[in-house]
Amino acid sequence: MYERKTLPDLNCGLDLIGEVLYGKWKIRLLWFINEGFQRPSELQRKIPGASRRVLNVQLKELENHELVGKIIYPVVPPKVEYYLTDFGKSLIPVIGAIGQWGDANDQRLRTLILKNIGS
Repeated sequence: MYERKTLPDLNCGLDLIGEVLYGKWKIRLLWFINEGFQRPSELQRKIPGASRRVLNVQLKELENHELVGKIIYPVVPPKVEYYLTDFGKSLIPVIGAIGQWGDANDQRLRTLILKNIGS
């Protein structure tokens, strides 16, 4: 597993939130777990562009930051479910606001992103 060689800058709230949510799929994982998609296979179906390995790594990081919890059921084959902790639930309104901003600026953002892909 990746081992960080330098300590992160944690000088302000933006540094802290960036450190906790940095990762391509973390915000979507939190959102989908909040919507009730809790099994790894369900999350994989909701985010088909992500490999299972990357999702597992990011779920583990979210778990380490106490945003999600994991229940492992003692059955064969093993059954795992993720849930949002109260700490993780406190992020949902923030994620919702970011999503609304994205929806409100949809066309402009799409144009800018596509324009800058070739740059």
